[in-house]
Amino acid sequence: MPLVAHMPLPTLDNLKQRGQEVLSLEQARRQDIRELHIGFLNMMPDAALRATEQQFLRLVGSSNQIAQFFVYPFSIPGLPRSPETKAYIDRYYTTFEQLQQDGLDALIITGANVANPTLNQEPFWEPLQQIINWASEHVTSVLCSCLATHAILQALHSIERRPLPKKRWGVYTHRITQVDHPLLLDTNTRFDVPHSRNNDVSRAQLEAAGFTTLVYSEEGGVHMAVSPDQFRIVYLQGHPEYDRISLLKEYKREVNRFINGERDDYPPHPDNYFSPEAATIVDEYQIIVQAGLRLGTPIPPFPESKIEPHLDNTWRDTGRAIFNNWLGLVYQLTNVDRKIPFVPGVDPNDPLGLKNK
Repeated sequence: MPLVAHMPLPTLDNLKQRGQEVLSLEQARRQDIRELHIGFLNMMPDAALRATEQQFLRLVGSSNQIAQFFVYPFSIPGLPRSPETKAYIDRYYTTFEQLQQDGLDALIITGANVANPTLNQEPFWEPLQQIINWASEHVTSVLCSCLATHAILQALHSIERRPLPKKRWGVYTHRITQVDHPLLLDTNTRFDVPHSRNNDVSRAQLEAAGFTTLVYSEEGGVHMAVSPDQFRIVYLQGHPEYDRISLLKEYKREVNRFINGERDDYPPHPDNYFSPEAATIVDEYQIIVQAGLRLGTPIPPFPESKIEPHLDNTWRDTGRAIFNNWLGLVYQLTNVDRKIPFVPGVDPNDPLGLKNK
């Protein structure tokens, strides 16, 4: 069912041009279909803000629930922003205060860049705690991505992430660990998910605290887990929202950092991502770069356009299925007036009725 262009957000126009169904507000008002109102807390840095916005809105808009999706992007004051990005946020984003007043059915929280030794020193720490504390009482379900997962686990449950020996970066095969969970309905039992992180919350940490691991990889770690009530907070460490070329963009950025002297080592390939053809191209470029730096000769631009045709997306369908299931459960459990998080008669500690199964 469609997204609704209830605000002049450029991402909605971009998605419509790419074939996504997006209703105008006038069209939406002529339809007798229930609405779902979804907050989108975007804490990503400037370079990734709009791409992340589009990736998550695309997943929401791919749901087959019979509903109209009103998505409300907002951010946190105090994050480092360029004048251009600040102007974009001021023009197209709403505020947390307005969302508190109007109410939400669900909330998505993105990751963020960190610059301090501990998360509680970051500028998003206090505002994020205020938002998640409000959402825990007033929103049916919250879906957290990557760094947001780590921050909220630490803030609410004192579960602290741990540094990895090396960056977990690439595409990893995962398996479902709870095949009968409603969030995993009609998904493959084995599927790929991209990861890109330097820190980890382990399965042992989560399950010792009463959380349920839903999707796990021996190589990639926990992708998806849920709060003890099985639904109120959904935690992701992987990135089902990523585009086919998202990891390529990250790799290109790291190569340019090496060229500019911002990192000492040439970046390794993201795990399980480059096809043999793509690997050949990037390895040939590495030879050119290292020779150019040694001899002081000009270095040609990174051959992104040559690499891109040799990349595959092996995670999007499962990501869509999980988002569809999540939004379907929000639809079932939320009162139409959104004044009460769950319908009468539903145990707030077991909204999905899984305890006796």
